[in-house]
Amino acid sequence: MAQDTARQEPTTPAAPARALLPLILPALVVGVVASLVFVGVSVVAEKLQHVLWNDLPDALGIGRYSVLWMFVMLIATGIAVGLVVWKVPGHAGPDPATMGLSAPVLPPVVLPGLLLATALMLAGGPSLGPENPIIAVNVGLAVWLGRRALPRRPGELWGLLAEAATIGALFGTPVAAALVISEALAGRPAQGLLWDNLFAPLLAAAAGAITTTVMARPTFDLHLPPLGRPGWGDVLAALVVASVAALLGMCAVYGFPYVHGAFRRLRHPMLMLPAGGVVLGALGALGGHLTLFKGLDELGELASDPEGWTAGQFATMTVVKLAALLVAASCGFRGGRIFPAVFVGTALGLCAHALVPAVSPALGVASGVLGMLLAITRQGWVSLFTAAVLVASPVILALLSIASLSAWLLVTGRPQMQLHHDGTPVR
Repeated sequence: MAQDTARQEPTTPAAPARALLPLILPALVVGVVASLVFVGVSVVAEKLQHVLWNDLPDALGIGRYSVLWMFVMLIATGIAVGLVVWKVPGHAGPDPATMGLSAPVLPPVVLPGLLLATALMLAGGPSLGPENPIIAVNVGLAVWLGRRALPRRPGELWGLLAEAATIGALFGTPVAAALVISEALAGRPAQGLLWDNLFAPLLAAAAGAITTTVMARPTFDLHLPPLGRPGWGDVLAALVVASVAALLGMCAVYGFPYVHGAFRRLRHPMLMLPAGGVVLGALGALGGHLTLFKGLDELGELASDPEGWTAGQFATMTVVKLAALLVAASCGFRGGRIFPAVFVGTALGLCAHALVPAVSPALGVASGVLGMLLAITRQGWVSLFTAAVLVASPVILALLSIASLSAWLLVTGRPQMQLHHDGTPVR
C-alpha cells in the first residue's frame, strides 16, 4: 500500500534544456555588468580615500590618522553624504536601516545618488561595506534595462540575476551567491528543481566573480596558522566563541531601533549624518584607525600579527567597531553590515586567543565571525561560508557546523538588524 502511495505522489518536473539555454546570455551580461559596477565604485572610493587620508593630511602637515583628522574627515563625510541625500534626485534611496541584501527595485533616478553616497561613505571612513547599496543599484539597473531589452522575460528574473551576480562579485566566488539564493528559495513554494532555479543565477554569479577576480584579484584568506588535528577542546572553544559573538552581536541588534530612533529625531539628513560623523570620530579616536572604513583591508593588518596586540586591545577594537557599525547604520550612511561585522568577529576571535592561547587563532577567528554574522545578517549559509574562507582550513568546517547550531539557537526568532518603515525591527 505504501509503495502504491509513493508511486502516485507527483514529482517536480525538470526544466528542458531549451528552456534554460536562452538564459545564458542574459546571465552572463548581468554578471559582467554587475561586477563592473562594483569594481568601478570600489576603485573610485579607494583613490578618493588615498587622497583624503594620505595626500591631503600630508600636504597640510597633519597626522594621517590623528584624532583631529579623524574628526574632520568623518564630519566632512557626514556633510557630503547628507548633501547627496538632501539635494540629489532620488535622495540616495530609502532609509538604509530598512534594507537588507534582498533589495527593492529602485527607479533609475535614485541610482546615481546612491552610487555617489556609497563612494563617499567608503572613502570617508564610516564602518559600513558596499554590499547593500551595490546590490540595490545593480538590481535597479538590471530590471530597468532588462525589461527594455527582453520585455517578455519576467521582471523577477533580472533582480535575481543582479543579486546573485553582485554577491558573486563581492566574494569573488559564485558559491556564496548559490548559498544565498538557495536559502531564499527554501522559503518559497517549489517551482521546479533546485538546480533548474539556480542555473541562471549561478551563471550570473560566476560571471561576476570571474570578472572581479580578473580585474581586482580579491582574497579573503587571512593566512593564519592552520588548525591542526582538532580535539574536544577545539569543539568547546568553537561553541563558546561563536556563542559569545552571537550574544555580542545581538546587543547591537537590540540597540539598533533605539539608536536609529535617536538619529531620526534630528529629522534632517544635514543634521543626522554630520552628528553620526561626530560620534564615529569619537569612536575612531578611541579604537584607532583600524576600526575605520569597511574593515576588509584593516582585517588583513589585524590578522597579520595575532600576537601583536593584547587581549584588552582586541576587546577594545571589538566593542568600538561594533558600536561604529551600529551608529553608521543608524544615522543614514549608505552601506552594508557584512564586512564590518567580519572585522568585529575577527577581533573577538583574536581576543579569545590572547586570553586563552590554547584557542587556535584560526579557530577563534572563524568562530567569532560565524557567531557575529549569524546575529547581524541572519544568513546561515553566508555566515558559515565567510567564516570558513577566512581561514582556508577544510578541517575547521566540522567545528563550525557544530558551533553554528549553538549560535543559531541564540539568534533565531529574535529581532534582526533591519527595521520596518515605522522603525520596528524585522523578525
